[in-house]
Amino acid sequence: MERPLLFLDVDGPLIPFGPSSTRPETSGSDSEALPDGGNPLLRRLDPTVGPRLMALGCDLVWATTWMEEANASVGPVIGLPALPVVEWPEATEAGPRGLHWKTRPIVEWAEGRPFIWVDDEIGTVDRLWVAAQHERPALLHRVSPSEGLTSIDFATLTNWLRTTAPSR
Repeated sequence: MERPLLFLDVDGPLIPFGPSSTRPETSGSDSEALPDGGNPLLRRLDPTVGPRLMALGCDLVWATTWMEEANASVGPVIGLPALPVVEWPEATEAGPRGLHWKTRPIVEWAEGRPFIWVDDEIGTVDRLWVAAQHERPALLHRVSPSEGLTSIDFATLTNWLRTTAPSR
């Protein structure tokens, strides 16, 4: 049986935004400490998240506008190996009002496999559309962009994998 996929966004889930972000920035203020030469947002990454994601037992896939840059700049900071990347189409077919532009490409990429999508922009229309278009289990998990992935989020993912996704 194939392992479930986990589609992972960067901005919001891994790099929290806003003044209410409780995640401390990683230490070091010089640009040489960061793989991309100084993107200050990378200081908001939590290096413990990568191992926690790997421990879920899913096949991880970047689903972010960072594209391949996620493998060069984000993955090394949080301890992830190079991951496959969803390639976004130039233009997407019009869908129901409120359908996120990532939803169709993610479902197509999944090719019928069970999946989790972790993003801070998932809405009700996305959940309804995936339920109607994807026959296998799917968890569309919205993360608070001001907090990023938390222990509560990981508990939700773990519980879904244990109770809903097929045995891995």
